[in-house]
Amino acid sequence: MMEWAKESLGKLVSSRQARLNQPAPLLDSAEADALLKQYHPDYLGHERQVIVGRNAGEQKFPLELAQLLEGDSPIELDYVPNPEINTDVLILGGGGAGAAAALTLEGSGLTVHLATKLRLGDSNTVMAEGGIQSAFSPDDSPRRHFADALIGGHGENDPDLLRILCEQGSESIRWLSQLGCLFDQTEDGQFRLRGGGGTSVPRVLACRDFTGLEIMRVLKDAVRLTDTQLLEEHVAMELVDDGKGRVTGAILFDRNLGRPVCVSARAVIMATGGSGQIRLQGFPTSNHVGATGDGLVLAYRQGCRLVDLDSYQYHPSGACYPEALAGQLVTEAIRSIGAQVVNAKGVHFINEMAYRDVLAGAIIKEIAEGRGVKTPFGKTGVWLDTPMVDLKKGAGTLARQFPGLIHRFERYDIDPAKTPLLIYPTLHYQNGGIRVDSQCRTDIAGLWACGEVTGGLHGKNRLMGNSLLDITVFGRRSAESVIQHIPERGAVTLTKLQQFRAERVKIESEMVSPKFFPEASGIKLNAIKAEEEPEQDTSSTNFDPPNPFNF
Repeated sequence: MMEWAKESLGKLVSSRQARLNQPAPLLDSAEADALLKQYHPDYLGHERQVIVGRNAGEQKFPLELAQLLEGDSPIELDYVPNPEINTDVLILGGGGAGAAAALTLEGSGLTVHLATKLRLGDSNTVMAEGGIQSAFSPDDSPRRHFADALIGGHGENDPDLLRILCEQGSESIRWLSQLGCLFDQTEDGQFRLRGGGGTSVPRVLACRDFTGLEIMRVLKDAVRLTDTQLLEEHVAMELVDDGKGRVTGAILFDRNLGRPVCVSARAVIMATGGSGQIRLQGFPTSNHVGATGDGLVLAYRQGCRLVDLDSYQYHPSGACYPEALAGQLVTEAIRSIGAQVVNAKGVHFINEMAYRDVLAGAIIKEIAEGRGVKTPFGKTGVWLDTPMVDLKKGAGTLARQFPGLIHRFERYDIDPAKTPLLIYPTLHYQNGGIRVDSQCRTDIAGLWACGEVTGGLHGKNRLMGNSLLDITVFGRRSAESVIQHIPERGAVTLTKLQQFRAERVKIESEMVSPKFFPEASGIKLNAIKAEEEPEQDTSSTNFDPPNPFNF
């Protein structure tokens, strides 16, 4: 197995015993800063200012995102919004944040519609493996959690948002537990806590290595038991407004009927997630197929300010081999219990529990300086010495705690308990997003936002486990705010879109945005002519899906 890496694997194995008892190399703050500026993708100048919109001439954005923000709407020039659905609250996004908001709105007396691009639960939430972070142990506190996250975010976090996250974290965990979420426990019934990169004490709760999937399972089941009206396979194309600056609904594309549907709403909660699938600088991504930054584009056209979008998280341990798994996560939790990051020469070159941005930069440096391992497919990575886990923690530990990882790689005849894995940073998380206040209100009346689509909470780098806590705390908080501040129903117009189109005549761009789905997915929004009936699918048994790993 992996004969092409035989020499490097030999060096790794021969150094293992010495590494077992050696402390991990540490970088001081000056060394870490220098590493980031030279090697981390955020610092390589792949960015520019936008020419139109609220952030024009200010903050720089990655080139791919800047192009989307300046793009034209897919809405036809002569389209007249005529509401077919009237609701009190429209939630855009069916991941953890949107589901948490829907559950919180139950019993409020408000009608709720939840529109999701794919199916309820198809989201980045289910891709999160490592855990959710909150202060539970006797030697921990929300204040300590706050300090760890502030340092990890390079001091750029919004202090009000971060304080709310840390103070409300434990209550949100209990809420998830009451819904049926099965967090790992010790023999005496206490939550089992792991360490994470940048955590000063163990505070990460997990459900083995499928925490996000477990959380989404209970949220999804709970939402289906409420009065929430689900609009699955409904893609958000544009927000509508009352002509006076307030958001009053959205235009959705019904993928089943093949046509737009206008929804009038007293309040809109944007919970559309991240943008990893725009593949910044050609990086692979851990994100689900719908994570194309739609919410950023739609909110921006309404006049919302975007913050911290010069910062994305490149998860250090994305799979590099086999080719079919490129970009998929190898959870940080494996590094927290003993797996080491080792270069082609068998050298343990950095503490694997360094902050994610620092570790990603260190891996890229090793490869740039010729100490990486090249695969037969042309990709290059470094080793994650997963067999170290069983050496340190006892035989069978890796299989018991990370069954998902074992299952994923065993299909390719790789046993991570016996064979190290090849890793390379993968585009993982959108650190910035729509600016919101402590009530999840955006700059524009009628529009709330929560989860990964928002910015400010994580600063310039996110700690492991804070994203799942974010969607839970602020998904619920956005709904609570809507209940308290929901406005009366307003007119439905495309005034903001018309104003944006008038402004963008100054740029030469034929880009249409949002992107909706990555080109590699093969998924399109296909309009059906009015006189045509949707064709019946008679070929389901012969369906050959597009290759999602066609990078």
